[in-house]
Amino acid sequence: MNNLSFLNASAVALTLALASPAFAADEYNVSNGLSLSGNPLGMHGVDPVSMFQAVAPVAGDAAYTSSHDGVDYYFGTTEAQKSFDADPENFLPQFGGFCAFGVFVGKKLDGDVRYADIADGKLYLFVNAAIFAKYLEDKDAVIEGANAKWPEIVHSPVSDL
Repeated sequence: MNNLSFLNASAVALTLALASPAFAADEYNVSNGLSLSGNPLGMHGVDPVSMFQAVAPVAGDAAYTSSHDGVDYYFGTTEAQKSFDADPENFLPQFGGFCAFGVFVGKKLDGDVRYADIADGKLYLFVNAAIFAKYLEDKDAVIEGANAKWPEIVHSPVSDL
C-alpha cells in the first residue's frame, strides 16, 4: 500500500470512528435512509407535529426540514416546522421512534405512524396492528415497562437485541 492509499484509508477510518452517536448506537429509528443534508431521516418522513394536530399522519416535505440530535424531520407546513423547532421534545416519539411494545420486551422494532397513541401528551409508535392491540390491553404497564427498559437498551445496536 502506498502512502497516499494509507492516508486515504486512515482518513476514512477516522471519519467512521468520529461519526455521530445517532449512527453508531441505533438510538433513533431511521430505517429509511438519509435526507439531503446527509442526516438520517426520522419517522419515515412523516410530520411529527401532525401526529398531535391532524386526523391522520401527514407526509412531510423536504422543503420543511429541521434537525434534532443529528436526525432530520420533515414537516407538512412552515407552521408545523416552527412548532417543532420551538420545542422538539414535545413532538418527538418516545424511545427514538421505535415500537414502544418492542422496547417493553427489550427489542428495537420499527415504529409505524399508522399504529400510534398519544398518552399523557407523549407520542408512542408501534410496529403493527397486532402489537398495538396488545398494548391497548394494558397501556400503563407497557409504558411503565418500556420506560424502565429503555435506559438499558438505548445505546445498544439493533442487531445486538
